[in-house]
Amino acid sequence: MKVTLYTDGAARGNPDGPGGYGAVLQFVDAAGRLHEKELSAGYRKTTNNRMELMAAIVGLEALVKPCQVELYSDSKYLTDAFNQHWIQGWLKRGWKKSDKSPVKNKDLWTRLLAAMEPHQVNFHWVKGHDGHPENERCDRLATTAADGSNLLEDEITE
Repeated sequence: MKVTLYTDGAARGNPDGPGGYGAVLQFVDAAGRLHEKELSAGYRKTTNNRMELMAAIVGLEALVKPCQVELYSDSKYLTDAFNQHWIQGWLKRGWKKSDKSPVKNKDLWTRLLAAMEPHQVNFHWVKGHDGHPENERCDRLATTAADGSNLLEDEITE
């Protein structure tokens, strides 16, 4: 099955204030019907890059069966990590960007790799805040999460 996954991390300019990350899963069933599932959560004290990773993880972990996934993100950090093979370099260098610089968010990256494992995932960068429909829909989702009252404490540490 082919699935399109749209992700967004929205820090809303205040890492200590309300915000959210979201993902939209879109897939076509055997009868040709289009389905959409929205996933979102609140957060406290995190950064935009970490939230974009969490959005991708939430979306991928929601998939039950192995899928071909086209993942759209407005984070060049996330998409470049895969499209330019940074992850492979990080794995080979023991999770270091260079000899002295460790990779931040190693726990999130390893969790994302585990979530990707059963799927074939292609990452696509979508420039944010320019009216692109794929980005706009996830902006709305993340804003909905941000405006909710069910904020979660961020359990992820760097």
